[in-house]
Amino acid sequence: QAIQPASIDLRLGSGAFYSRPVDGGGHIDVSRAEDVEASFHHSPLTQTIDLLPGDFVIATTAERITLPDNLVGIVNGKSSLGRLGLLIHATAGFVDPGFSGQITLELSNVSRNPLLLRAGMRICQMSFQYLDVPANKPYGHPDLNSKYAGQEGATLSKYHLNKV
Repeated sequence: QAIQPASIDLRLGSGAFYSRPVDGGGHIDVSRAEDVEASFHHSPLTQTIDLLPGDFVIATTAERITLPDNLVGIVNGKSSLGRLGLLIHATAGFVDPGFSGQITLELSNVSRNPLLLRAGMRICQMSFQYLDVPANKPYGHPDLNSKYAGQEGATLSKYHLNKV
């Protein structure tokens, strides 16, 4: 049953980006797409994620969601998975009104044991909050820099597209 008392469970989709060390031990310049892309290995068809202790993987939900302009989504981990050391987002648990697309997950294993995750498993839960009034400029509005509107699959950082 995906519908919980105050949330809806979302499932792990297929495909992932696996974090890897930068060549030569350098750093990632977050304003350069090339640096970000070079710091990940893409496995677009993967059906399982072997998450070793300390690993970081960008994954996605199987579901595509669309929020109206008066509803906020909040993504949280599943308690049973958290008790095994799985974190499902680093900071991006907030889904803006007007967003449409798949949810990118920022998976981390903070336990001392490897975790095996499978596409289709319930990986997180989304709760919702109504706004008192609809957002004047929902996500995707032409005046906003909505970099992830309509995203499909695991999506790397697009920080380099920020306007200065």
